[in-house]
Order: sequence, then C-alpha cells, then structure tokens
Amino acid sequence: MQHRLSRDQVIWSFGPDLEPVLEVAPGDTVVFETNDCFTGQIRSEDDLVTEIDLERINGATGPVAVKGTEPGDSLIAEILEVKPIDWGVATLIPGFGQLIDEVRSPLTRLFRVEDGMVRMNDRVSFPARPMVGVVGVATDGDRLSNGLAGRHGGNLDDHLHGAGARIFFPVRQPGGMFAVGDMHASMGDGEICFTGVEIAGEVTVRFDLLKGKQATWPVTELRDRWLPHATADDYGDALKLVSEEAARLLVDEHGFSIEDAFIFLSVACDAGVAQACKPAPGGFGTIARFSIPKLGATPGPFR
Repeated sequence: MQHRLSRDQVIWSFGPDLEPVLEVAPGDTVVFETNDCFTGQIRSEDDLVTEIDLERINGATGPVAVKGTEPGDSLIAEILEVKPIDWGVATLIPGFGQLIDEVRSPLTRLFRVEDGMVRMNDRVSFPARPMVGVVGVATDGDRLSNGLAGRHGGNLDDHLHGAGARIFFPVRQPGGMFAVGDMHASMGDGEICFTGVEIAGEVTVRFDLLKGKQATWPVTELRDRWLPHATADDYGDALKLVSEEAARLLVDEHGFSIEDAFIFLSVACDAGVAQACKPAPGGFGTIARFSIPKLGATPGPFR
C-alpha cells in the first residue's frame, strides 16, 4: 500500500517520545513531501542565512510508525526515489567551514536543476545526485535537534543516501518512528562549508523490518557494498568508533576473528567521512563511515 505525507507534518528534533502521524505495515511505501533545509526562508541570493529563523531549519517529515517494530529490531528504509524541485540554494555561514576566514560570508548561491544537471552559473554545471540529509528514528533517551547526528541517524548528510540505498536503523522505541528531510540536489563528501544544494522535493521510501538484530548506528546497504556509520565530535574519535562498529559486524555476523577483521578493513575496505565541517560552532560532530564490499564472505551487514 502507498501513502503520502505532506511537508506540513514536520518535526524539528528526534527524541524518545515521538508520536506518529502515520502507521504503516512492512512492505508499505510512503511518499514524503520534504521542505528544504531552510523551510523556504531562503529563496534568492538576496536572502542570507544570518537573517532567518534558525529554529526552523532541518525539518523532517514524519514520523511514521511501522507495525511490529520493537526495540532490538532494525527498521529498514529503502529509498526508491529522491525527486527535487527545479531550484535550490547553497550558503556560506559565518564561522562554519575550512575556508571561512578566506571568503566573504554570509553569502547565498542559487542553483537551477534541470535535465539531471545542477547549474551553478553560466559556466559551471555538474550531474545532480539527489540525496537526503536528515533521516532517522526515535532515540533511546536524548532529544536531539535535527541538525545533529547520532545513533538514531539524524543529520547524517551521507551523499550515498539516494535512490537504491537501504538504511538499517537500530530501533529503540516501538514503531521506530521514522522521519526524513533536508534534501540535497548534490553534495560532496566532507561538506566543508556545512551545506549542499539545499532543496525541497519528494522522497519515496519502502519499509521493511529485520527482527532481533541491529547495529549501534545506522548501516546503509548499496548494490555493491554496505556502510556502517559512527559519529563523534572529532574525526579521530569517529574513525575509531566506526572501525569498532565495522569490526563487530564482521565478527558477529560473518564469523571473522577480530584480527582478521582488523586486517580485512585495512586491505579491502575504505574509511571515509560523510560530514566533517570544521570549525562548526554549536557541537556539530563528524560522521565517519566504512565501505565494505559485498563479497561471498561479506554479502551484507546482517546474516
């Protein structure tokens, strides 16, 4: 069965006590209308991020409860389509990003999206890679702004979270309580200026359920690989946590010894970062991930 949720059904944080606006069954599909990161407050290059209501950013449409989902399970959200509208924006934010002392900020750039391309100006255009930034489920205790990432997901800003991605969320509250938003028409690894091409649109998600198994953070499955995530303030800490998470899945699910897992992660896998904007005032952390190829010995994150 297919359902639809309006972008007016929005949450601004993930916590343990979310109330569903829709309940669906495993196998059902939901079309989520999503706001852009700024909830329509920036519509031209004359609109600056320093002049908007910062309480209305990173909205996520939902939450959706999935029947039969209980703590200890994994809620699987398969992204079938990410469909942006035809324009979006990127911004430079004072105090945020690697080059912020060398550029003029605040600043807004308007992008056009057409025929599968993102047009920055008359000279620069590049392929669109529509993806979702905020994607998560209810937490086990803390209430976290949608701008933050954690074990529940949240603002993972993983540009691989486009059509074809299956994300396994560790369920910590009945129903899971899934919400999604903060679409980007394109964004690169690292996100060094704390923005992608921020855009509104529609995200189509099919839900499934894995009973009795979960990771600590969300794990993404693609056609040719799977990717554990981990978050921490510092990149070194995030890399340590995601290495431990990847090794634990290899040991627990695929029978590796810890020594073989350590070696395998070094010789056959890739460590990377989904977001590492520094400096980033306000406690925004780093999201690390490990890319593990689908082999006979490692066909997916879970057996």
